[in-house]
Amino acid sequence: MYAEERKRQIASLTAVEGRVSVTDLADRFGVTAETIRRDLAALHEEGVVHRVHGGAVANQSFLTSELPLDARAKASSEAKNAIASAALQFLPDHDGGGIFLDSGTTISSLADLIAKNGLAHECSIVTNSLPTALELSTAGLNDVQLLGGTVRPVTQAVVGSTALRTLALLRADVAFIGTNALTIDHGLSTADAQEAAVKTAMVTNARTVVVLCDSTKIGNDYLVSFASLSDVDVVVTDADAPPAFVEELREHGVEVVLANEG
Repeated sequence: MYAEERKRQIASLTAVEGRVSVTDLADRFGVTAETIRRDLAALHEEGVVHRVHGGAVANQSFLTSELPLDARAKASSEAKNAIASAALQFLPDHDGGGIFLDSGTTISSLADLIAKNGLAHECSIVTNSLPTALELSTAGLNDVQLLGGTVRPVTQAVVGSTALRTLALLRADVAFIGTNALTIDHGLSTADAQEAAVKTAMVTNARTVVVLCDSTKIGNDYLVSFASLSDVDVVVTDADAPPAFVEELREHGVEVVLANEG
């Protein structure tokens, strides 16, 4: 495991559990206590956790920063690929089905599997992601629609009033949604209000909402909440998701699928 991925998982665990210890983290990740102390010091400097004696506690402030698309694509790539593979089971099982594909790197992994495996050729796919639209259209899918609007450079996502007006006229059998963060109270959240608005529109106008969320995002909170747990039918995550959090999701009526990276 790379150091950056380990730090993201530490941040997620701290957010979910409220407090973590150096000893427990060293055992969990198979590294020295000194390595964990350096990780916690770095996360403290970033404002992600608050360093205390023997460990760290959660920082309750909302996150606003976003990594560039290429950096996010490399983060937790194995988990994202496994999540995308597990999410394929929720594709419409009939010709002519409608699909919303949100922007995001895990959704891009799903689009990659759809393109490479010749899936969903008879479905209508609507996306606000430039990379996803390009990949699916060049793979020969029959009906791929890219929403119009303004492109956000950091995520390559189309946002704005034109996209929202179009989505208001559309309905889908299933929406595959990515998120920057997931908590019980704040639901799904992201850093940008315009992207959040598009995500909300997709969630609102889909019969089934499937969220693709790797475990490093669990327990974090970004500034803008775009959906609550009551809006979500399924969460597909990886096996590192905290068991207590998974159980709480299920108690809220959300189906949870744990992807097997093996």
